[in-house]
Amino acid sequence: MEVRLMTEISKRIEKGEKVALVTLIDVDGSSPGKAGSLMGVFEDGSIEGTVGGGNLEYKIINSALEAIEEGKNRKFDFELVEDGELHMRCGGRVKGYVKVFEKRKKLIIIGGGHLGSELYKLGKFLNMYTVIIDDREEFANKKRFPQADELIWGDIGRVLEEYDLDDGSYVVIVTRGHACDKEALRAVLEKAPAYIGMIGSRRKITDTYKDLISEGVSSKKLEKVYSPVGLDISSGQPNEIALGIMAEILKIKNQASGRHMSEVKAVKIWGENL
Repeated sequence: MEVRLMTEISKRIEKGEKVALVTLIDVDGSSPGKAGSLMGVFEDGSIEGTVGGGNLEYKIINSALEAIEEGKNRKFDFELVEDGELHMRCGGRVKGYVKVFEKRKKLIIIGGGHLGSELYKLGKFLNMYTVIIDDREEFANKKRFPQADELIWGDIGRVLEEYDLDDGSYVVIVTRGHACDKEALRAVLEKAPAYIGMIGSRRKITDTYKDLISEGVSSKKLEKVYSPVGLDISSGQPNEIALGIMAEILKIKNQASGRHMSEVKAVKIWGENL
């Protein structure tokens, strides 16, 4: 059973879901569950395994779902007595731990050209769930992106209108041209990803924004777009531009300053704090 449980947890994480693993650490006295019992709890409320069933398990499942929602691990400690929280008569005590496995962050690369290819490599290196979207099948296929988690080709605007983006999604728009960039940006602005970045010169970006505003898109929504995309660290080569983009994404994801580490913390040299 434990092998099946861990396999299911692994599959769910790979699919991009949050998962909680419940472990009974200590059982004192009478209890429906035994120390070492494991249970997986998933975002949709389904479970794998058991920690004893009944009201105890029901309470633990709800606690695990709350932990998933918060994205934080937690401990639990229940007394199984009639006047306790669970109103059970077992007379025992159960302690346990809920470990939350966060879903993998999702990197959505819109455009499978040279820059998209370099972003893909970095996304896989950082263990992100990596998605390639292009309107050309020859630029969104397994031969070009053998380890992509998703490959989607078709009308970019329509694909993105139907694609689910959430606060774990990081979108980079690097399509083959101005018109496709605009279609992609229009579609993702209606959603709520953690990050939207778009490649382009300042003139192209200005023209794109003007076009979208004239079509009724709110300028407030455009303010959340990182464009020109990335940090100013590259020589202009695709691999260096991609590194600058991923650095910006990490800055946002980790809520970091992006400053030199030598400026962030005092450096200790030869026993002295500088």
